[in-house]
Amino acid sequence: MGDTILTMKDIDKSFPGVHALDHVSFEVKKGEVHALMGENGAGKSTLMKVLTGIYTKDSGTITYEGKEVEFHNTRDAQDAGIVIVHQELNMLGHLTVAQNIFIGREFKKGIFIDDKRMNEEAAKLFEKLHIDIDPMETMSNLTVGKQQMCEIAKAISHKAKVIVFDEPSAALTEAEIEELFKIIKDLRKQQLGIVYISHRMDEIKVITDRVTVMRDGSYVGTLVTADCTKDDIINMMVGRVIYEDPKTESTVPKDAPVVLKVDHLNAGRMVQDVSFELRKGEILGFSGLMGAGRTETARAIFGADPKTSGDIYVNGRKVEINSPQDAVKCGIGYLSEDRKRFGIVVQKSVAENSTMAALENFTKGLFINKKKEKNTAQGYVDSLATKTPSTEQLVVNLSGGNQQKIVIAKWLVRNCDILIFDEPTRGIDVGAKNEIYKLMNRLAEEGKSIIMISSEMTEILRMSDRIVVMCEGKKTGEVDISEASQETIMNLATREI
Repeated sequence: MGDTILTMKDIDKSFPGVHALDHVSFEVKKGEVHALMGENGAGKSTLMKVLTGIYTKDSGTITYEGKEVEFHNTRDAQDAGIVIVHQELNMLGHLTVAQNIFIGREFKKGIFIDDKRMNEEAAKLFEKLHIDIDPMETMSNLTVGKQQMCEIAKAISHKAKVIVFDEPSAALTEAEIEELFKIIKDLRKQQLGIVYISHRMDEIKVITDRVTVMRDGSYVGTLVTADCTKDDIINMMVGRVIYEDPKTESTVPKDAPVVLKVDHLNAGRMVQDVSFELRKGEILGFSGLMGAGRTETARAIFGADPKTSGDIYVNGRKVEINSPQDAVKCGIGYLSEDRKRFGIVVQKSVAENSTMAALENFTKGLFINKKKEKNTAQGYVDSLATKTPSTEQLVVNLSGGNQQKIVIAKWLVRNCDILIFDEPTRGIDVGAKNEIYKLMNRLAEEGKSIIMISSEMTEILRMSDRIVVMCEGKKTGEVDISEASQETIMNLATREI
């Protein structure tokens, strides 16, 4: 490794209600692959967005090639030689490979775009990277792996000196990952500084020189990869104090009936051969890192996405669920992680949202029985302790926690016995979180069965009776709460099968 090319010192960044970065420091040397790791929400992406001008830092300094800098947008950063290769590919499928690489920076011949020159320059880039791709090929015809290689070529075309790889292998096959590693090793030889963001422990040991760990928006420490173990990194990632007492034993009787059985479920790349059981009155936690396939599994069970194979049983009876309507008829309700998009209609009232999933019970002919709708909604406002002036209040005017209660009310009005809570406390404050926790425990005590998907380790350990862990679309383990720990779960969440 050479001299330090980039230093971020005491970077601080706050958003309303969130201290996203708390005086974080980070450095990259020439010819180094430096891993940036941490749980979901640790602040990794925010730090890189500050670096590349997407966010403006509140305080701290960025020193690049010996000079203090501040980029106001990604174009400024790219022009200086700092480029991000995003996990979400930003290519335009209908254009050629060369056109994508030089989009916004096209070579011109007079007033016309010089496609011949762009193809030649793209070919030179691919030759430099030892990549076999035709610059004239339409982008949509390439595999995801080849598209990723084009993203890297695009980064190099900016004369990059620092490249940030954000979860670069998430959508790649094993063979494509090998190709990616060859390219990264070659870039390292060329003395580029490389930041490598990944959750995959095995990759980190193979490709990186140093590892910096972040936790809850703060810098935890930096290790030399060759001198540390996977357990060392995991302990740094999850070493926070759990202020809420975790559940120490399951509250579900051993002989509680199985209300939902999922057998060898497959749905695309993100749901591969997933099997599990859910018992009456149980809160079954689903844990895993970003891209583990938890939400995709829930959507396949609920019929929001098509399954390719596998069986679903409700109360011992095999059911065919091909749409959310089928799931609701089977007594399954789904509280999406994106409640504003899939859970509620924010410009409608509390009453209208509460009865939305069971509207047929409130209609006679073409007319809605508004009195019955209002009385039912008021009953759930009272029982869920929803803070609203009246059931006529528009949901857009309620806090995040109270909006979440309206979504729960919707499925309780429908009388769903199986509830899938996807990130139930995302975007709501600590006080509202505790209210949702109490509500979920009460629902379980009343005999409802809950699948809870959560990226928060403390939430998983506080609420679950049993925990299913996923990694890369596969179930990697199942742990009773009495045997669960942060380290156990993180080990399973980073174990590729």
